[in-house]
Amino acid sequence: MCGIIGYVGTEQAQPRLVAGLQKLEYRGYDSAGIGLVDDQLSVFKQAGLIGDLEFPAETPQTCGIGHTRWSTHGKPTAANAHPHTDCANRVAVVHNGIIANYDDLRAELSDHEFRSETDTEVVAHLLEAELERTEDLRAAVTAVIERLEGSYALGVVAAGYDGIVAARHKSPLVVGYGEDGNFIASDVTPLLAHTRSVSYLEDGDVAHVTRDGVEVHNGGKPVDRAVHTIDWDADAAEKGGYEHYMLKEIHEQPTALRQAISGRLDPVEGHAELDDLSLSAGFLDDVDEVQFVACGTSYHACLYGKQLLETLADVRATVEFASEYAIGSGRDHERTLVVGVSQSGETADTLRALRVASQSGIRTLAVTNTVGSTMARECDDTVYIRAGPEIGVAATKTFASQVVILALFALHVAAARNELDSTVGRQLVENLHALPGAVQGVLDRDDAVAEVATAYASGEAFFFIGRRMGNPVALEGALKLKEISYDHAEGFPAGELKHGPLALVTEATPVLALLTNGTRPEETRNNVKEVQSRGAPVIAITNDGNRGSHEVGFEVPDLGLVEPLVANVYLQLFAYHVARDKGRSIDRPRNLAKSVTVE
Repeated sequence: MCGIIGYVGTEQAQPRLVAGLQKLEYRGYDSAGIGLVDDQLSVFKQAGLIGDLEFPAETPQTCGIGHTRWSTHGKPTAANAHPHTDCANRVAVVHNGIIANYDDLRAELSDHEFRSETDTEVVAHLLEAELERTEDLRAAVTAVIERLEGSYALGVVAAGYDGIVAARHKSPLVVGYGEDGNFIASDVTPLLAHTRSVSYLEDGDVAHVTRDGVEVHNGGKPVDRAVHTIDWDADAAEKGGYEHYMLKEIHEQPTALRQAISGRLDPVEGHAELDDLSLSAGFLDDVDEVQFVACGTSYHACLYGKQLLETLADVRATVEFASEYAIGSGRDHERTLVVGVSQSGETADTLRALRVASQSGIRTLAVTNTVGSTMARECDDTVYIRAGPEIGVAATKTFASQVVILALFALHVAAARNELDSTVGRQLVENLHALPGAVQGVLDRDDAVAEVATAYASGEAFFFIGRRMGNPVALEGALKLKEISYDHAEGFPAGELKHGPLALVTEATPVLALLTNGTRPEETRNNVKEVQSRGAPVIAITNDGNRGSHEVGFEVPDLGLVEPLVANVYLQLFAYHVARDKGRSIDRPRNLAKSVTVE
């Protein structure tokens, strides 16, 4: 995730851009930059902090764009920081999102000089080519975005051109109307010091922002976007127009998943390319056991990862609560790998477990979202999930990203051990590529999920059941509901119903059942019949081939081993809407903290 700010008006742009970027720091970043424009373009950028950017004594320009970058394509370096420019240093571009077809576009621009590893730079060079045909920057941007696949929020300036051109597709972008000029931004947070009047650009919009006003076109035709008055407090303003951080982060999952897999999959060979890892193929081939240690949602992600690792790589895997971790007897420390999973990289129990392993001579691997975290610094290796900052206490997008990274890790280990069936590998890679779109399909059914949640919100308790890869999703679904609604919710393997929990099933206890591929749906359907015979309503999540008799059904597409991960999004939305109907403090649930830094 990244932050965008742009200003054009009657005042100096540089101090407004710097202040705006500082307001966007909560989103997380590893580099920052600013582009200022009049008759010439001047760019100032570097890896590191916004406050460390250096500017000349005089910066009189009244138009510019700024950006904070969370690395996806390429390392956090000055060259990879935004803004990105063309060969002639005439055009500057800032971008949030992923240009999915940038490899193909870059190949077409072989006569251009590229200075970075990013997908964004291709936009600057495409604009350079278009501006040879037209002097209208808005027309050039309109032509270029027709060639882009993926998601983007773009801010573009060019030397000698009046104002900023902004474009949006599947990545938020806001226009602000100020007294001394106008703005663009990735959310309203950096705008509140200057204006409370904003418009939200829609997919396909191209906006020309000048000091005198804003013109928006979509599909080549002028459109009007409503002007909204922002009356939120500063915290709410960081939610990007969503009512809660949690809902925002649920809806960010397609982007987070694209970032997680970007540049890491080989669809031809069916392999994962984890260049972050220094683990040798020899070590992975010899390893006897992979031990996962984690807490909470990350623990559930590890349970899913264990299933994938054992299925694909034929290696023994165990999952332990980090707070309970101890090195048991009978382990060969030189042939054991401990994988710690934590969104923040600062979870105290997980850090303790990793340190115990490391002190015993066991190699450690961190899977985390946070560059520079303690886990990343202390472990032998680190793989970043690239989900972007997650502010809501109840983890959502990071669960999905963690599972995807563990799927890539399973592919990587399987290839190193020569255990990977090429057909299975290619199918999983194909399904991982399709995953963001499948998740978007669930998000498009948000209203339907809300209706179901309202209908069943008065339940006395909620039970979530699934087998194999459905079990960790059932556990995670129950955790989400209890975290934010304060309702009693339990998740467990479907087969365990008859070993105690069935005594609690009544007409007032909805049962949410996972019946997708990867969950042994045929067996779980028998458990569904057991609870239905006791009068319990059943909300089932199925794929096209696993329909059954139940009160409510939601479907997921055929994605094999990652189908339960798509199903999980339904459970997140269900939990959110139950809690919202009950008026709970969704982003700040009682007694809970985002990052648990005490044991």
